[in-house]
Amino acid sequence: MTGREVYLRSAASALPGTAVDNAALAARFGMDPLWEQWVEVFIGTKSRHLALDLESGKLTDSLADLATEAGGRALTAAGLGPGDVDAVVLGTATPDQLMPATVNVVADRLGIDGVRSFQLQSGCSGAVQALDVARQLLLGGSARTVLALGGDVIARFYDLDTDLRRTAPAELVNYVLFGDAAGAAVLSLDPAPGAAAVRTLFTRLVGLGRAPGAVLEWFGPADRDSDRPAATEDYKAIEQHVPRMTGEVLAELLDGLGWQPGDVDLLLPPQLSGRMTRLITEGLALPGAEAVSCVDEAGNCGNAIVFLQLEQALGRLAAGRRAVGISIESSKWLKAGFALEGV
Repeated sequence: MTGREVYLRSAASALPGTAVDNAALAARFGMDPLWEQWVEVFIGTKSRHLALDLESGKLTDSLADLATEAGGRALTAAGLGPGDVDAVVLGTATPDQLMPATVNVVADRLGIDGVRSFQLQSGCSGAVQALDVARQLLLGGSARTVLALGGDVIARFYDLDTDLRRTAPAELVNYVLFGDAAGAAVLSLDPAPGAAAVRTLFTRLVGLGRAPGAVLEWFGPADRDSDRPAATEDYKAIEQHVPRMTGEVLAELLDGLGWQPGDVDLLLPPQLSGRMTRLITEGLALPGAEAVSCVDEAGNCGNAIVFLQLEQALGRLAAGRRAVGISIESSKWLKAGFALEGV
């Protein structure tokens, strides 16, 4: 593996439909204007994209639809075709089906065949896990070009008949926090104009003895009538642990590379909610770094969010400019970080 350099050649995203703002959500669920103000102040997310028609309750896009669109855009941006791809990796918490794996459906739609494929079941840090697997395949010499994908369609877990006025906070927050999207990135051993070198990248489970901070249930025929909520979020635990973990990841990235805080030009912070992301960014003490954030407008779209950030960041990484990205997953607590440098 000595001497190999991995390059991020391109990044792209796909969001379903038009943005759904807080007023539209309030109107759909019969909430009063005070609820809309609460979302703005305490959550800080203005809008999100949903793969769901709020009036009919029907899904408008599958994860495979969105991931295929994002993957095609990433390959086009990299100047590559399906025959150039040696492996495909997808990170998601919400595959369309248990089988076939959504990654294989996407590969088929893109015309990719005869390659390795991997689907990682994970929360939002699955995006970095997908990048990690892609990088390891490249460093190990079994591939020259890998398509990494990430995305989630969380709106399929919405119960549109729920009375939000009587919903517990751990469930209520999901209706305003999340959005749907997919993203993609092309990683390669071959540099190209506009590419960025992946200087370091890691993911690490740190959930020993910790209760899950987020739960997304799967219901089969035997328990479909369970009274367990489909999704819950321990927002208080997230507010307590994520800022500290983010600081730890940043310190590890900088120490490992020998970079100083002033060396960072772009910061891709965790994308939990508009309010949380702003608080975390302010607490990192990187005054010279420009924050790359999209959660205010796109919502927390799970495994897609890092790719949305990369899409924005890549064009700003001129030669010598540096970026660090951090992702913290609360489901069973994972830390993830990466560093890029324009070449």
